Amino acid sequence: MNLTYANNAITFLLALSFILLGVSFALGANPNTLIATFSFYALDSVLNTNTLGLLSGTAMIMLVVVTLLAHFKLIKPTSAFILALVVSILPLLTLLASNRWMTQLGGFPIIGSGQGIIKYFAAVPLYLFLFYKNKMSDKQHVLLNFIPVAMVLLWIGGMKFYDFEAKAIVGLVETSPFMSWLYSLFSVQGASNVIGGFDVLFALLLGAGILLNNKKLIIVSGLACLSVFLMTQTFLLSAPNAFSSSTLLARLGQFVIKDLWYVGNLIVIATLMLSKPAKHS
Repeated sequence: MNLTYANNAITFLLALSFILLGVSFALGANPNTLIATFSFYALDSVLNTNTLGLLSGTAMIMLVVVTLLAHFKLIKPTSAFILALVVSILPLLTLLASNRWMTQLGGFPIIGSGQGIIKYFAAVPLYLFLFYKNKMSDKQHVLLNFIPVAMVLLWIGGMKFYDFEAKAIVGLVETSPFMSWLYSLFSVQGASNVIGGFDVLFALLLGAGILLNNKKLIIVSGLACLSVFLMTQTFLLSAPNAFSSSTLLARLGQFVIKDLWYVGNLIVIATLMLSKPAKHS
């Protein structure tokens, strides 16, 4: 994929995800997330949930607008990058709050409501690639886009080996036409172990492929990682309560749609790594 196609694809993924998230927040989706986020800044006592949702949704919709304007070179990219930083960093900082971690299971690194929050790490490297491609080396861009992919696959994938996470994904797996067969071969925990093992294995292999500049390993592991993030998108259709007639996306839908950013991260890695000459042994 050349740079033009990569830029177009990433812009589309960002615009689609943020417009869906923005509209759903503006319409009042996922109030618990809003309260958990803005209580960190003590804003929940100043503004009601509807107002917080409207502000969050408006910021994301505005991000889509300025991203598209910058993409078509109608404005400078600075405003898009700064707004992307704000939209991403505000929730990310709340990872420092105790309510993001499952204290009954030892707290850090056992994620509670922070599972959806850590996904915001994936967005900022995409904006750096889109608008500041020549300000950084290809190696730096690849590293910045690999880190969020590795983080989510190793962290959330590793949690699949815990009983609470194995039980939490039952509703997703058993309703999926692509994954429900796992429960006919394995127990609930066994199926979760397979899923987690897949995530961890191919995250590590992708890192090895990048380190060794091994195109074959990058392609195989990259496609495997891509399949994880594309699979989660099918949950929008198969899992109950992903959509809402009143708020477009429900809590699950908001959680899943963010995985489109990881598709963008993988596009960056493929675009920059597969165009390089491979190392020969």
